[in-house]
Amino acid sequence: MSIDWHLRFRQQAGWTRDLRAYLFGRAGIERARRVLEVGCGTGAVLAEVPGPAARFGLDLEPAHLTEARTHAPRASLLCADAHALPFPDGVFDITFCHFLLLWVRDPLQALSEMKRVTRRGGFVLALAEPDYSRRVDEPAALAPLGRLQSESLRRQGADPSLGARLADLFHRAGITLLETGTLRGGGTQPLSPEERRLEWAVLEADLAGLVPQSEIERLKRLDEQAWQTGERVLHVPTHFAWGQRP
Repeated sequence: MSIDWHLRFRQQAGWTRDLRAYLFGRAGIERARRVLEVGCGTGAVLAEVPGPAARFGLDLEPAHLTEARTHAPRASLLCADAHALPFPDGVFDITFCHFLLLWVRDPLQALSEMKRVTRRGGFVLALAEPDYSRRVDEPAALAPLGRLQSESLRRQGADPSLGARLADLFHRAGITLLETGTLRGGGTQPLSPEERRLEWAVLEADLAGLVPQSEIERLKRLDEQAWQTGERVLHVPTHFAWGQRP
């Protein structure tokens, strides 16, 4: 099953929409002059940034940036690495990321770079970082999904439990932590058929080569049956943090 990455990123953006409205408001987005998203993907979040600020986005995937030019046409977009942001010190009022730090080789370096390019008194936001090590799947027959996905993420170079360390990373980067917590709901609400299709597109890509296709199909059937009977619970604790550059 192929993955429509813009649909996936829009789905993830939906999970954090209320949180973003709250945190951007606290950070003074309406007064900001320049805002940067590190790891902007196809522009799903960048397109929804409110206010008059000049928007900047950065990503490593050229194909994602090509889409972002359509979805966030007001933004200035660059293909670059989060570990070495191609901007001078202190040029942004707000710098943020969304489902990014678990994927980077050195999350502390990436966060330190986000701090560096933010002005003194400006804000750094990590809007969503999951902790797959605490993923909950019910009924019990679906419990292997969390373990398998965590193993797959590790094989891809990701840190599946990074969310639990997010606050500590802010402290180590020298960012004054203002608030941290987990997203409300955390994936426990019922998913629509389209959302389930997207979830399984990602799962199948993650599990390919790790478990036999027959086992993937078996788990997929059990998952759908559990949704139909109302027994399904899927919860991935997803952490956020935001702070100020001293």
